[in-house]
Amino acid sequence: MRRALRWLGTLLIVAGIGVLVWSFAVWRWQDPFTYLLTEREQRALSTRYEQRRVAFDRSAVFSRPAAPARSLDAVRADLAAVASAYRRSSTEGGAIARIEVPRIGVDHVVVEGTETDTLKKGPGRYRGTSMPGEGELVYIAGHRTTYGAPFSHIDRLEPGDRVTVELPYATFEYAVTGREIVPADFLQALESRGREEVALQACWPRFFASQRIIVYAKPIKITLPGEQPFTIP
Repeated sequence: MRRALRWLGTLLIVAGIGVLVWSFAVWRWQDPFTYLLTEREQRALSTRYEQRRVAFDRSAVFSRPAAPARSLDAVRADLAAVASAYRRSSTEGGAIARIEVPRIGVDHVVVEGTETDTLKKGPGRYRGTSMPGEGELVYIAGHRTTYGAPFSHIDRLEPGDRVTVELPYATFEYAVTGREIVPADFLQALESRGREEVALQACWPRFFASQRIIVYAKPIKITLPGEQPFTIP
């Protein structure tokens, strides 16, 4: 009996240490188990996005030569129509873009939608908002501690930090302008403010879902495939 109790005590100590190590790993970095699942999904999504990008580049949209002195307003008008069509053709869970945020090490394929299973694949665009280029709010949500934790360090972003979103029809560079903390049910955050901006959203604080941190960024540069970039004043 004593021997059995000693074994049980040892097992409980080992289990306790294991829980502490796992908890520290999640707190310091992220959940390693869901990370592996998301990494597998991201590899598959990367392949599918590349296929979609190549197929889109072959379309008639960019088969015509660009006007030699096309204005930024003309580019925006063309992009709005193309981006709208791209949004309508995108389905829940599909690969739609690549997002890079150097300050916090983000380099992920963005998926369409923010359903629970969709966000397990990577950061997702809320389907009630716009695509880059439509001139309205682009709302992208991501996890902080599980499933790759793409926005684990979103709170480290500062004004001026860059956010780049590449899509088949154009690459958009944004600069962070600020952030806010709102309740989880603050649906006004999903409403466009009548101008193009990216909103990156995650839970606040880490490990809790009672609030949301939202980081906003404004467009500063647009690059169409095969063309020189357009700087946005």
